[in-house]
Amino acid sequence: MMDELSSEDLFRLNVLLAENLKAIRIDETAQALHALTSQGEASMPLHPNCRPDTYFRLLREHLSGHVLGSPGGYPVYLSRWTRHGQLASDDLGQLLLIGEPEAVTAVAYSPALTDELAGYAWWAMPTIENARLMLAREAVAKGRMGAVLTDFLLEHLPFLQQDHLAIMDTVTALLQAGTLSQAQREAIWRRGKQQNSYYVAFLERCPNELLGMDFVEACIDILGRPETQEVVSRTLDAIGRHFTATVGAAPEETPASLNRLARVSAALTDPIFARSSAIGSLMRRKIDPVTTSILADLELLKK
Repeated sequence: MMDELSSEDLFRLNVLLAENLKAIRIDETAQALHALTSQGEASMPLHPNCRPDTYFRLLREHLSGHVLGSPGGYPVYLSRWTRHGQLASDDLGQLLLIGEPEAVTAVAYSPALTDELAGYAWWAMPTIENARLMLAREAVAKGRMGAVLTDFLLEHLPFLQQDHLAIMDTVTALLQAGTLSQAQREAIWRRGKQQNSYYVAFLERCPNELLGMDFVEACIDILGRPETQEVVSRTLDAIGRHFTATVGAAPEETPASLNRLARVSAALTDPIFARSSAIGSLMRRKIDPVTTSILADLELLKK
């Protein structure tokens, strides 16, 4: 049998494509195609007549050929048009009609993203990564989707558990968007008592507006018990940025401890991390020669 869409699917698909579509997603597990139209949602069952993976590739190629004029599928279109994120909003809308997850992520990442398109992209693929990407766009953060994405990230934040990088990235996205209430900020900050990776984004985004402790105390807490290499690297970079601004244009008039802290960065631990993938207590022992002196300088600032 030739690899092609079944006649039944092809007929229904062509009827569907004549509608005013906003987004398409393909559920490979349920073997169904779902579409968001100007009138609401529509669905059609799929009837693969060959290997499922082959069939879904053919389906996406058909959608790409119809919508983008690129029968080779999304990767071909990507190499021609989405390079450097230069797609206009009209082009972005087309990417949501080919049932390709990578294309939805490209839309979420685009600087041209609008609040309306964010809503369609969110319907197509509501993931934590896409929520963070879209919330970084001012038009989205200040639009209707800002609250939707914020609520989603807040709801899923506790389930990230030991994924410290995802915790830092998610809290960073929330703080940067400016969509949190004071109560929500305080709730996130309190989580740092159990996992200090929650503090890192606050050091990065709002070092002078911490809750319940100052910058120095937060840094001491994190470097005293970091869990992953990313937590260490981002904290060291935050320390260097913060104290560089504090030292200002007159380093000769600044205490030596402040000058040393202004020179802190992730570069101090990069040689160690390049040779080891250790985390937890083993990592802490390996970076002790670096963190001991930094912690000593931070302790001096508390006196």
